[in-house]
This record gives sequence, C-alpha cells and structure tokens, in this order.
Amino acid sequence: MTEHMADFEPVLLHPSRQVGADLEAWLAAGGGQGLQAALAQPDAVIGTLQAAGLRGMGGAGFPTWQKWAGMAEVEAPDGVRHIVCNGNEDEPGTFKDRHLLLHTPHQIIEGMLIAAVALRASHVTLYANPHQAEALEALRLAVAQWRTSPLLGRVAECLGRTPELNVTPSSGRYIGGEDTAVISWLEGGFPFPRRKPPFPTQQGVGGAPTLVNNVETFANVPHILSRGAEWYRSLGQGEAAGTKLYSLSGDVLNPGLYELPMGTSLQDLVFVHGGGMLQGRAFKAVFTGGPSNTLLTAADLDVALDFDSVRARKSRLGTGAMIVISEGTSVVRKVSEYIDFFAAGSCGQCPSCKCGTFQLSRLLHRFDSSHGSADDLRALRNLCGILPGSGRCGLIDGAVTVVESSLHTFPEEYGAVRQPLPDI
Repeated sequence: MTEHMADFEPVLLHPSRQVGADLEAWLAAGGGQGLQAALAQPDAVIGTLQAAGLRGMGGAGFPTWQKWAGMAEVEAPDGVRHIVCNGNEDEPGTFKDRHLLLHTPHQIIEGMLIAAVALRASHVTLYANPHQAEALEALRLAVAQWRTSPLLGRVAECLGRTPELNVTPSSGRYIGGEDTAVISWLEGGFPFPRRKPPFPTQQGVGGAPTLVNNVETFANVPHILSRGAEWYRSLGQGEAAGTKLYSLSGDVLNPGLYELPMGTSLQDLVFVHGGGMLQGRAFKAVFTGGPSNTLLTAADLDVALDFDSVRARKSRLGTGAMIVISEGTSVVRKVSEYIDFFAAGSCGQCPSCKCGTFQLSRLLHRFDSSHGSADDLRALRNLCGILPGSGRCGLIDGAVTVVESSLHTFPEEYGAVRQPLPDI
C-alpha cells in the first residue's frame, strides 16, 4: 500500500456524512458550504470543476466541466432547464449508487442544486431504480426537508424562481440507465434510447437543455466547491484526481464498497483492501467496470485504477465495479451469464441488438456445455465483427466487448488460439 493511503480519509463515505435523510445532521457535518460557495459565485462553478479534474463516474469518465459548459452555452427560449441525477444502477457487480442514495442523499441533492445554480436550471429530478425501495424512501424524505430549508430559498432568489425538486422511479430496466432513455421515460414514454446528437444537454426533457449526471458525480460536487479544486486533485494518485468508489465482488475474502484514491492499483484493491482471494483460490481475472468491458489478468495487477490507465490496458474503468474470478472458474460460463443479462435487458428497438445478443448467448451456451464447434467459433467471431456500432445505444457494443475480450484472453476455453484484441 502506498504512503498516500496513510493519511487518507474518505470523502463520500466518511462516517459523518452517512446520515441518511437527516438534513440537520448533514448541515452539522459541514454540508451546505459548497452550495453557499456556488451561490456566492455562480459563474465560477464550472471553472472550479475544470480545475479539480472531476470526471463522470457513471462509466464514460467524460470531464464533468465540459458537459456542464456545453449545456451553459445552449439557449433555452422559455427559460426551462433540467438537472437529472441518474440512479438507475442495474448492472451486475455495481452497487455504489444505491449506497449513496440511501446513506448520503443530501450530498447528492446539494450537488444537483449547485448544478442548478451554475446552469440556471429550475427543474431538479432524482431518477432512481424502483427496486431500491429503501433508497427511494430516503430520497423522498430528504427532498421534503430541502423544500422547507432556507438554503432552497436562497437558490430560489438566485434563479428567480423556486426550483422544483422531484423523485421519479425509473422503469427498473437496465436500458433505462442510458441517458437518452432517461429523457424518454421522464417525458412519459418507454425508455427507448435515441440516436445522438442531439445530446441531452442540447435537447433533453421536453426539448429543453438537460444535464444528466451519475449519482457519484453529483455527490463529489459539494466537497469540491467547499474545499477547493487543489484539495480534490491532491486526493488522487499519480495524474488521477479525487477519489473513486470501487464495487468489489467475486472470489475475494472481503467484497464490498471501497472509497479509495483514484489510481489505487488493482493489486491493492484486491489483495490489501479486499483481503485477497478466497482460501485455496488463485487470481485468474477481473471484469473491470462491470461485465461490459475487457478482462484483466494477473499480468495487469499493477494497473492504476483510473480512467486513463485502465484504458491504456485496452479496458475501461467504467463504474468502478471489479468482479474477481479465480482459477477453476469458467470464463465462458461467466461471460455467458452476462450476455444473458444483456439479451434480457435489450429494449428490442434495434434488431441487431435484440437478435445479436440472442445469437451470442446461444453460441456461448454451446461452448459452456462443451458442444461448441469450429463453425460456432467462426460465427461468434463474425458477430463480434459486424455487431458493434449497430445499435442506438452502447448495449450491443458492451456485449461484444466482453465476448471479444474472453476470446482473446482465454482462447483455450473456446478451443482456439490467441488473436489480437482490437482497441476500444
């Protein structure tokens, strides 16, 4: 473990901030200071996020300030702008957002109100998975407390109108977490993804500019505004900034949710914080960022878990989910399970996705039952070549990525030889 960890204190998961739906306790722990800083200098918020290096924590790692700045440039003729927190979280191995929604709802709401101040938005919506009933109830209680808070009155003075705070259950479908599907659901439709552009920041709910950010992203914002960009940057390791929530699961002794410096090594996450492998098991591989990215092996244990370093290994950090598997575990079976999930989660709008995930699943089950042939292997590789980019969202691309990675990394499990893995 690095010296950097010796004096490290969690930010989002600090015990004093996990107060649930108790606004008084949140304010007593220092909450509200970020919002007050934003109210004092609304025009400085985006620049502060840029200096801090905050990136989107929902998977893509896109610089947060760029998304906010892009929306700030879009005219809203009727003055309507929306801020949406995407808490649909439904992918295997990812459980960070539900923890934040349940235990720290006020830091999320404060982050959204800071966005409302910076972007002159008066519609603020918490969009959460209905399967997380406790988290939804905590959000409703927290929102009710904000509605009577003097701080919301100050936001209203800044905006010239009282912001509308709402909690909206999502469809509960995996595809409902895609940002344009979020827009469709909030407009009263089925959560069908749409082609981009236009992006939600240009044309979102009801055609109005709409900012959609992940739960973890919004949760970081109050702390950056209250403690400064330099402080946030100093929390990371190497060139990385801030902290990251890692959802660690699989064949480790201590699975769980860990907040660590962005850039913590995979070795430290698994063998120090996670306690190492289950007794008698050896590390085989890890599905990074959930089941829609490439596999990393023991040769990658030294990788720094930040967006750029993981991408340099031809994978993605994604949501920070790390699903560890041990020697003796069938990679084909795990991949088959994940492709079944994607096939069930496809909205059916794009034939290439609905039919493609079904065919991938069918072929993988053949290999899992030791009935896969050379023709099946050729068919699997052909699908991996023709399916990417054929859907309106990234579901089919993610499904192909994990299949292709398993073919490259563990070809012997398919009775094949290793082939080059394309860049992603």
